[in-house]
Amino acid sequence: MTVSTAPSAPSPHSAHPAPPERGLTSKLLPSLGILLVTGGLLLLAWFAYLWFNPAPAPYRYTLAAEGDTAQFSQLGLDPWPDLTIAQYQVHTDGVNEPIALATTARRGDTPPVLISWENRSNELLISMDSKLSELTALASAINKHAAKDARILAWWDTSRQIRLLAGRDTLFNAHLGEPLIIPAPWQPRSDSIRQHEARFWGAQGTADEQRAFQRFADALVAAPEAGVAILRQLAGAETPEAYVVIHVTDLYKLGLMRPDHLDLAYKNFPMEGNMHGMIGYLKKWMQENNFATYTLQSLSDSMVRGYFLRDPASSNTLIAQMLPFTTTQPLDFQALQLIYQQGGYWVYRIPPAGGAPTPGAG
Repeated sequence: MTVSTAPSAPSPHSAHPAPPERGLTSKLLPSLGILLVTGGLLLLAWFAYLWFNPAPAPYRYTLAAEGDTAQFSQLGLDPWPDLTIAQYQVHTDGVNEPIALATTARRGDTPPVLISWENRSNELLISMDSKLSELTALASAINKHAAKDARILAWWDTSRQIRLLAGRDTLFNAHLGEPLIIPAPWQPRSDSIRQHEARFWGAQGTADEQRAFQRFADALVAAPEAGVAILRQLAGAETPEAYVVIHVTDLYKLGLMRPDHLDLAYKNFPMEGNMHGMIGYLKKWMQENNFATYTLQSLSDSMVRGYFLRDPASSNTLIAQMLPFTTTQPLDFQALQLIYQQGGYWVYRIPPAGGAPTPGAG
């Protein structure tokens, strides 16, 4: 007997299952990958843009007035009638009044030289306050007493001023921009600030000049005899007459560049009441903060700035011995001979190699 059976339904576990339909996930994966790659490229492009186009400098120079020295008779620049004077206001966003005032001078088409800076903020920035009357007195003394072929060593900004006003050979002729004096909130924009300063002032220094300036800074923080030997080397053996000019503000700038050699602080003190009262308050503040010695800078008729050193090593640097700290006496300094002093400026003759200091010219 023949038995026939109807074909049965295929088992779910047998044969080959039909391919599933393409779901939403399989459709999104390629698009998601494209988006991730594109986003990564855009992020890299943004970082590249920020790298090559950092945030701009947080301040700007705005020209307020310009003309010859006759138009600025109050500045006392009559002996230099060939100069062009420009006055700038330094502005920053969010502050209505200028945060500083800058006065520049130039001869012909040469880059401008800063001859006066008046800080109007609570932070030191870009440059240090100084008195133009002291600078012009210094330049006049150099014109009167220093030989025409004398070489003068000084901080790069003072060197540029002396070269402009006294016409003497200076070791530094360019705007070297060291150290960068900016408040802490501006530190992230330091590269932009350097670029901004370089564009505004021009006359950038060569690598050799930068190295020589670092050597000059080394001399000022060295022990006196070693520092004088470096100055003599920088002046050049062939130079018949050489001087070094320092300003009390060089202390602060040097402290930024060589903090391991100068344990230094500063504080402004109002000139209220009598001088003895202010000195008493200053000494009390110094003792409370464990500083060993100080020297002063006159900022105006109503304000002085004290510079303080904490340890003996800082006091034994060449620059500290050249300035009138309470523990030093420039007139008795033997390694160099003091020949001129005006306000914050101190001028010393550099003795020739193998020689002792000789009588000064002024």
